[in-house]
Amino acid sequence: MSDVPFEKPWLTVIGLGEDGLDGLSPASRQVLDAAEVIMAPPRHLSLVPAGHQERVEWPVPYADGFAKLLDLRGRHVVVLASGDPFWFGAGSVIARNLAPGEWTARPGPSTFALAAAKLAWPLEMTLTMGLHAAPLTRLRPHLAPGLRAIVLLRNGDAVLELADWLTALGFGESKLNVMEALGGPRQRLRVCKACDLEFDDIQHPVCVGLDVAGDGLTLPKASGKPDAIFETDGQITKRPVRALTLSALAPQRGEHLWDIGGGTGSIGIEWLMSHSSLTATTIEPRADRAERIRRNADALGQDRLEVVHGIAPTVLDGLDLPDVVFIGGGLSDELMGWLKDNLDAGTRLVANAVTLESEAVLAQWHEKLGGDLLRIELAQSAPLGPRRGWKSAYPVVQWSVTL
Repeated sequence: MSDVPFEKPWLTVIGLGEDGLDGLSPASRQVLDAAEVIMAPPRHLSLVPAGHQERVEWPVPYADGFAKLLDLRGRHVVVLASGDPFWFGAGSVIARNLAPGEWTARPGPSTFALAAAKLAWPLEMTLTMGLHAAPLTRLRPHLAPGLRAIVLLRNGDAVLELADWLTALGFGESKLNVMEALGGPRQRLRVCKACDLEFDDIQHPVCVGLDVAGDGLTLPKASGKPDAIFETDGQITKRPVRALTLSALAPQRGEHLWDIGGGTGSIGIEWLMSHSSLTATTIEPRADRAERIRRNADALGQDRLEVVHGIAPTVLDGLDLPDVVFIGGGLSDELMGWLKDNLDAGTRLVANAVTLESEAVLAQWHEKLGGDLLRIELAQSAPLGPRRGWKSAYPVVQWSVTL
């Protein structure tokens, strides 16, 4: 980021709709006319008649364009973006790479606003997601009958993928409002069910108004998701204990978790499901389990989970420091000593122990550092001859402490 002071912005980001210059305000049109350089993807450049400005195509992938943009620093540059640049658009990325005072933005109507107006859906009651550069599985935690969502997709093939994916999950009855080139002369709206998509001539730019229906599995919002949603080899923190563990971890906005001894990855995945601002790193010593954690995270829409294959504390050096640590496996004096010596004061730590050996480690460190010890004993009803009885699970000892 530059720290060079600027008397006025050299860069203006203008939100351009499919109606091209007709949709610009007089003030935005004046800025565009006065620019020395217009930089934009080819589709946006095609909406602007040739003029005196130098025209620079923004390359693919998008991140490669910033080097070109920085080479133009100091000239009067306009970058064209779609609709509102700060709603799943380029604005936030540009702002991160430039100093305050270097840029300004003139947003246009967002695709979400145009779609909501077309469908008569109140935006405050509608889920909005930009999936043009993200996997469809980001939708998975939200899928439930009655949900309305407007999602941006990269192209027509992505609409077909969305329909197939919803159908495979049991939500094939969902209505897809397929909207192309909203706000422009070639805009089009077609409606179908996900299980009955009969057209494939879908043109970019495209978004879908999704009205979810069907009998697919809906994921609960509370902690302690069903065990069945996770692929596992049996090494999983079971649902009731997971709910108690997430309660002890107490995720707060923007926090980062280390999940040491990830197993199936259920703790890190549920942590991320709590809020979109949360981040997490799972450390798992077995390669097959690390791969399984990756699959679980991706399938459940938590692809931002970082999975590290290795043994703690050996692989912890160099990782972004956590706000919270969960130890579900690999508990040892060596690990606890490393955490105590290397983590910041105020870091919260929760550890679960099942074996006598790991319980002994917890007891020793509880004596050194204090905190709370909780013994969790659960039993489920099970057949007992012709009747039923209680079948007890192994008790779990949970230690919670702030370093």
